Amino acid sequence: MERAEVLKRVIGILTEAQEIRRAAEAGEGDTGGEAQSQALTQMLSEMLPVVRVPADATPLEVAHLVARANAPVLRTIVSGFSLAFTSLAMVHDAGRTDVSSVEVLQTLALQVEAGYFDEGA
Repeated sequence: MERAEVLKRVIGILTEAQEIRRAAEAGEGDTGGEAQSQALTQMLSEMLPVVRVPADATPLEVAHLVARANAPVLRTIVSGFSLAFTSLAMVHDAGRTDVSSVEVLQTLALQVEAGYFDEGA
């Protein structure tokens, strides 16, 4: 999965979390923990690669295979959550009350779509 797609998925999950929180605060449902968990599980299952392990592999070899296969996508996921957190924190720290967190995430999604965060750009 491309870096931009991972970033968009992260932004989507955070946006969905906001909607779940608002609905819960309005008394329109539970806290959405189950829905959020399912979204994260689906994202991980779609993005993490299948790791083939030889039957005679030692535990250390298995650990190395899994780490090597998953490291790139996990770095991208973490960078996506970090990017979103930093973007939201900067707006908050600036005292901006004229823009919502969902608007910040929407702007971030548009920037990702435009290639603003492409590697090497």
